Amino acid sequence: MALSMGYGLVQEQQMKLVMTPELRQAIQVLQLSASDLIQYIQEQAIENPVLEMDDTEREPVMEDPTSMSSEHLADWGSFMRGNAGSYPRSTFTWEEDGENPVERIADTDNSLAALLEEQIRYLTVDAHTRKICEYIIGNLDGDGYLRVDFKECCKRFNWTEEDFERALGVVQTLDPAGVGARSLAECLGLQLSRKGEKDPVIFRIVESHLRDLAEGKVKQVAERLGCSVREVQRAADQIRKLNPRPGLACHGSSPRYIFPDVTVREFDGEYEVSVNESYIPRLGISTHYERILRSDDEGSRQAVTYIKDRIQSAMWLLKSIEQRRNTLYRVTRAIVDFQKDFFRYGVSHLKPLTLREIAEAVELHESTVSRATRHKYMQTTRGLFPFRYFFPAGLSSRGGGITSSKSVKDKLERIIENEDKKKPLSDQKIADFLKDHGIRISRRTVAKYREEMGIASSQARRRF
Repeated sequence: MALSMGYGLVQEQQMKLVMTPELRQAIQVLQLSASDLIQYIQEQAIENPVLEMDDTEREPVMEDPTSMSSEHLADWGSFMRGNAGSYPRSTFTWEEDGENPVERIADTDNSLAALLEEQIRYLTVDAHTRKICEYIIGNLDGDGYLRVDFKECCKRFNWTEEDFERALGVVQTLDPAGVGARSLAECLGLQLSRKGEKDPVIFRIVESHLRDLAEGKVKQVAERLGCSVREVQRAADQIRKLNPRPGLACHGSSPRYIFPDVTVREFDGEYEVSVNESYIPRLGISTHYERILRSDDEGSRQAVTYIKDRIQSAMWLLKSIEQRRNTLYRVTRAIVDFQKDFFRYGVSHLKPLTLREIAEAVELHESTVSRATRHKYMQTTRGLFPFRYFFPAGLSSRGGGITSSKSVKDKLERIIENEDKKKPLSDQKIADFLKDHGIRISRRTVAKYREEMGIASSQARRRF
């Protein structure tokens, strides 16, 4: 049978998701953090002349964020009249007077170079030495170390090595202690000298036995130095108090403050969820463009199409912000209901949780929940936590249940805190102890969790 081929017009109906500009904007607004949302609103207000921002604080009201309907937002007339024409304020303020304390913090240059140069200005040094000091300060890395070859520098700028060493000595007297060092041993030695340490054992350990000390070889170090184990242990305690990266105490960029997107507070045993938007400007439609729409002037009629398009764009933005607020509230409410034991008793009662479980509870897609919890923070009575903190992985328990990895880490920390310091528990013994208490965990997992928590091995934890 021969196949016939030809051209023709065929009508076919099919359903598919189209990424409209409105949907694309809603997705973008949903995944923005609080600080990013503020910046995004400011950018939109600059691009859209119809939008107006009102930064005045208003009295907060406790309300369900789901109370505003999309029909109300879609009504241009009600939107442009009175209080209905602006986005509702948040249900939470930072202080009783409604003022954000972050706005009262002055922005200063906290870079290491700026701090050291300021100290140099108060020292009595000659111009030549000051110039070399400024060169050294400009070549310090982020940790506060000098990694350049000083002989090459002297050859390039026609300096003597004595001049360079003298200038380096001046820099090494500045704060924080340890800056300008060329090695870890020199950095720790500068800090010990600044503290007035006189014990020669500590300086000998810093110069030659830091690696052995880090590996917990206390007895071997004591034998090589010809001293007692207690002296080495005392020296190790002093060395652990030093800062191997003094430059990290200063940073060149301004700190990035975290705005909690949601606040969870306890009232009479119940937990109340509030979406924080007190920092978001109050948005509205300019009355000037409302008058242009109602005007019969010929020039005004020519601008009607443009104004309506800008108003529609503003409405999409307000709908997206309201939808973000509604989604955040629903997702947070589901997380609080699921992790209620954590809010009552602490991290040891944090349960394993997945995005799919929350998505099923709030009847949203898993990707929507992922966007709603990305780069966002929750202020609780137990502190400030990222949303992803409440989605820990799980380990199987004896009764067939699942225990979160964070609660296991909490138990692991308590076990190590209460162990006999003279005979610390090995990773295998800790794993056996947890198995006896109903948590199935391997020795390798214990070692992994211990390293993630910054806890040393049993050999390094041993006390003599």
